[in-house]
Amino acid sequence: MTVKRMMKSSLITTTPDTSIVEVADILKENHIHRLPVLDKKGKLVGVITEKDILHATPSPVSSLSVYEMPYMLSKLKVHDLMTKDLRVVSPDTTVEEAAKIMVEDDLSCLPVVEGEDLVGIVSKSDMFRVLYELFGATSRGTRVTFIFNQRTGEIARLASALSDKGYDIISIGTFVDRSEKEGVLTTIKVRTENSEDVLSIIKPLVKEILDIRIV
Repeated sequence: MTVKRMMKSSLITTTPDTSIVEVADILKENHIHRLPVLDKKGKLVGVITEKDILHATPSPVSSLSVYEMPYMLSKLKVHDLMTKDLRVVSPDTTVEEAAKIMVEDDLSCLPVVEGEDLVGIVSKSDMFRVLYELFGATSRGTRVTFIFNQRTGEIARLASALSDKGYDIISIGTFVDRSEKEGVLTTIKVRTENSEDVLSIIKPLVKEILDIRIV
């Protein structure tokens, strides 16, 4: 899957000269947490987030008076607080690569650009939605977590055994488990609530069953 299939393309944007007070109102009214910042030519020059504004807001123990605080905030512009050194991706970037960038750089979002044009944005919530769908959370079934032996063709044998019994696989994922040197941590979801039958099929083909439940 590429970023193009899961990015938000209908965007609200702002400019470097917009006041922070105005941006705060836009974020609140639209229930969003960030705004891409475009210059007069429509080029992406930064991102302003809810967190940026919160960090700039005087604390309750500030020496500023209640009259000075609104005045100081009204003087702040987007260019004073926005992040300018951006990591961006293209619409053809894979979801895995985008997730890697966000994790390694601790980013809450990634602007998506095509040439110099902003075409979308990917946020952590978008990534969680992909994870939700990849795990088949939209469909009810039997979810099994187990340790696979590290042998070629193990997943194929498991899929074949389930298919022979008439069961469809909703989702399957493998995960790095450094404590398990001789196996692969795997989770599979099967389109049935007959968990006992699923267990009887899977158990002889794996090293260890860790969890089974209907979800």
